[in-house]
Formats: sequence, structure tokens, C-alpha cells
Amino acid sequence: MNRQLTMDSRVKEVFAHPVGHDILAKVLLQTGMSSALVNNPVVGNMKLKHISKLTGKILDAGFWDVFLKLLNSEHDVPYTSHEPETHAWWKEAVFYQIYPRSFCDSDGDGIGDLQGIISKLDYLQDLGVDALWLSPVYDSPNDDNGYDIRDYEKIQAEFGTMEDFDTLLEEVHKRDMKLIMDLVVNHTSDEHRWFQEALKDPDSPYRDYYFLRESRDIPNNWTSFFSGSAWNHYEGDLWGLHLFSKKQMDLNWDNPALREEIISMINRWLDKGVDGFRMDVINYISKTEGLPDGDPSVGELMGYTGIENYYYGPHLHEYLREIQAKAFTPHQAFSVGETPGLGMRMAQLVTGEERRELNAVFSFDHLETPGHVRFEDYKYDLNFYRDFILEYIESAGNNSRVTLFWNNHDNPRMISKITDNTAMHKHLSILLAVLQMTLKGIPFVYQGDEMGLKNVPFRGMQDISDVESKGKYEELIQKMSEEEAWKIILAGTRDHARVPLPWNRVPEGEEYRLQMADEDVTEAYRTLIRIRREHKALIYGDMHVINRFRDHFCFTREDDTEILKIETNLSEREVTAQSHKGYVLLYPSVIQNEKILAPYEARIWYRKK
Repeated sequence: MNRQLTMDSRVKEVFAHPVGHDILAKVLLQTGMSSALVNNPVVGNMKLKHISKLTGKILDAGFWDVFLKLLNSEHDVPYTSHEPETHAWWKEAVFYQIYPRSFCDSDGDGIGDLQGIISKLDYLQDLGVDALWLSPVYDSPNDDNGYDIRDYEKIQAEFGTMEDFDTLLEEVHKRDMKLIMDLVVNHTSDEHRWFQEALKDPDSPYRDYYFLRESRDIPNNWTSFFSGSAWNHYEGDLWGLHLFSKKQMDLNWDNPALREEIISMINRWLDKGVDGFRMDVINYISKTEGLPDGDPSVGELMGYTGIENYYYGPHLHEYLREIQAKAFTPHQAFSVGETPGLGMRMAQLVTGEERRELNAVFSFDHLETPGHVRFEDYKYDLNFYRDFILEYIESAGNNSRVTLFWNNHDNPRMISKITDNTAMHKHLSILLAVLQMTLKGIPFVYQGDEMGLKNVPFRGMQDISDVESKGKYEELIQKMSEEEAWKIILAGTRDHARVPLPWNRVPEGEEYRLQMADEDVTEAYRTLIRIRREHKALIYGDMHVINRFRDHFCFTREDDTEILKIETNLSEREVTAQSHKGYVLLYPSVIQNEKILAPYEARIWYRKK
């Protein structure tokens, strides 16, 4: 794609461009409108300059300048293959994310640890998971719960020792499971040796490992994801860039020596036997040269000023290929990138097998319905998820795998977002598990999903430890009452997913944090993971949609030997079930009324070809 796009380009031309598609889809999502609007022939044939006049109050000239610059910086288009898929262990695996601090505490100090994880490996093996993803266990001051790394090659003392980690890795492999770790290389802690050396000595080679600028005034108008400016002031006229907390200093990936150090570190972990990495905000590693000011209208729209200068940076593809070629490919290791801001077409450009960048990414656009954000109390509509994931799976083709997840350490529990009717939570948890194990993609179970865990009834800010929530609360109380601010924090705080699992003890007076595990949900996960493993059509088979009516979703997965038909009710009302003549009921084992799907009910039917 070499033709330059301009304000005279038509909407349909822009929507055919991967960056154009994803930015327009994001704008429509943010404003609560459907992407179908762009496919309307009248709208599709309109020129951008005419659209800009219609949206002048929302999107000013600065937005369109940024938009065109981003579009014309990308000349590739995604390739959607319909050839038979290549096979790989990670395409067949069910992953299980462990947040070590709250997973299992072996010594009673109130903090989860590596020995606690080791003690639960038989449970995880019995559950049927194939691979574990370990959130950071590296040495850290814990300003952002371990995502501020002080030493990449040392284990955080409260989690254990490197000997404990070696034992964990050995025990995981003994059970024929894999282990992937978190790789946080967009930034380090400000207590990392590199940053400390950079501060001490202006002539240190480490000064160029970071974005340190000498200036009387703040270097640009970028804002942090954790509130306030993205720049921290140091002694004299020195400023340092931090897209996240003030103790998480961004690394300068344009420095070849820095890239060499990072890749050498990755290889030492892979040499140890680690099977891959989840790569934290990895699409932020390339920033626009010179770090120019962000456009205010883009900042207003997206919530963060400056984001257009790093969420899809000029050297992103180059740096991902370098990591892949020098570390992951030689070790046949798995890579999954956390890529906030990238939509489904841009995600294809970093995950297409022929491009050799990443194996998969986490896209977050499905976690909020149109017009809503995480810090908002509203009810999530599963019909939106169905439509979103179907478009994503179709666009990915057979050369790019979609990740299937409902929860992670950065989001509240999905079942609480969908309904506050606790009587429905068991059925809803099982429905989400059925979808996760039967749709075409890579399932990532977050700790507690298999227990049916929901959000926690925190009592006030004294119960909150999440640095993001604390920063947001301080901003909110400048604009509204404490009661209103607390309601927003309670809706979106990351702490909902970070409380200790039910098998832990908690300090006296904090019993409210513990929830009861639902054994029926656990057994459902165990059964569904086994079904996925036993039926390869659920892994490599084609997917065909039978219907997608309001609240009623039915599809098949099939290969040369078998067909599985999955029928689901996405709501709390009863819906009429389809006839499945010639099929055998695979899940559940008993149905009360074959003609009616109860609220949130899901069924799997099977027949041989």
C-alpha cells in the first residue's frame, strides 16, 4: 500500500487501511457508534474533508493531521491466510495466568510466593492447563506490584529465591506443562542500576538508555497513564519520561546498546528453560523521534495526551523482529504481546506468522462495550463480545491466532460487569468457559476464573492498594464528591482481580476479601479443557456461524473427522433452542428442557463425519 492518503481520500479507502480501520473503529467505539456506519455506501464514499466538517466539534484539524501521519507511516497490509494452519504447542495450549502476590501464600506472611505456586501444581495439572503465565517475580520496589523492575535477574525476596524459581520450572516441566514469564522492558524501576548510573553521571553511557532531558521547562505535554504529567523532575533542570508511575522510567529502544542488553537478558532466561514471555505494553517501545507534543484533541478523545507518538511507533516492527530473530526463534519460544491501543488489523500486522514479530497479542477492545470505559458502573452486553470476536477471528485467518480471555490482573471480574444478579454467576461463569474453550483462538484463564470469583465489596480507599486507582481518586475528588469518586474507583479498580484466592489466609479483619470457590465451576473448567484437548476440531478446525440472533449464538467447529456444534444463551432470559438431530450431547451431561436454553446456558453437541 504505497498510495498516500489525504483529506480527499474516501472513508472506505481509509477503512481498508489497517491503521485507518483500527483508529476509526476505536473512535466509533469511544463514541458508542457501530462500525457498520462506515460500511454504509453513503458514508463510505464521503471524503475525509467532508467528515471533518461534520465532526469539527469533536475532532479538530489537529486530530486529522495526526490521523493522516499515522496512516501514511504504515505501508503494509495484513495478509489473511485460508491455507491449513501450521501446528504449534502454544496453539493447542490452555494458559493459566498466575498473579504471584495473591495466588498462594506458603509461609503465612500474607504474600503469595513461589513455594505456594509449587504446592498448587498438581491442582493446575488436574485442572488440565498446559502452560502457566507468571506475572513478574523479579526484584522490585513494588511501586506497581512488580511491574517496576529493579533487577531482571534476581527474584523478589518476598516471593523466594532463584533456587525456588529453578525448582518451580523443573516441577512444571515434570508435569509436561510450560512456563512463560512476564517481560517488562518498556520501562524499569528508577532504582534499577542503569537509571541510578544515568542520574549520577551525565557522561554515563546509561544516560541514553532512558529519556532524560535537560530543560528549564517540562519537555512536552505527554500525560501518564497513572495521572498527571509523564515527566518527573530531578535535581537541576533534568527531566525523565515515565508513561506509568514516577518510579517506572521509560527505556530508549533507539539505543542499540540498550537493545543488546535486553536481548541478552531474554536469552539468559530462555537458556534457563523458560518457554516464552508475555511482553508488557510492548507496542510502546518505539517513540517518535524528538518526542513532539501530543495533539490536545487526540488526548481528549483517548484520555492520554501524546499517545499517538508511541502506541504504534516508527520502529515497532523492526524492534519486534530483532527480538524474535535473536532470542525467541533460536529457542522456539512463545511470545504474546500486551498491545493496548492496537486494533484487530494492526494486531494482524504484528502477529502474522510470515512477519516473524509476535506469536499473539492481547487486544483489549472487547473488554468494554461501545461508549463505556473501565472506570464506569454499567452492564456489559455479551452480544457485543460475540460480534467483536467473530470479526476478529474472521480477519485473523489461519496465520494469526486470537487470544481468548475474560479477565487479567488489570481488570475487574467480568461476571460482575455483566450482571449483579449473584444467582446467575455460576451459570455465567460456565458460559464464559464454554465460549473460551470452543471459539477459535488461544484460551488464557486468569486465576480464580475457574472458581467463579466475582468483584470484591471493598469498603473504601483504605482497602485499595492499586497505584493507578489511588492516582485516579486524587484527580476525581478535585471534580466531585468523595462518594461519587469512590463509586467510579470501585467499578474499575484492578484490586478486584488481585485479592488472595480462597485457599489463602488473610489478615484478621479482612475476611471480606475472601470468596468461596464454586466447585461446580471448577469441575466445568476441568471438563471443558478436557473436551478441548480430546477434540482437535476445537483447536485447528474451521468455524462456521449458524446464527447470531439477539442473545442466541450458535456455531460449529469442524475438521475432516468431526463436527462440534456450540449453542449459547448470552442473556438472563430464556431463548428457544435449536434442534440437533443426529448429534450427541457432549456438554452438559443432562439437559432439563431440550427446547429451551435457560439463562446463560451453553451446550456442546457432537457427531462424527
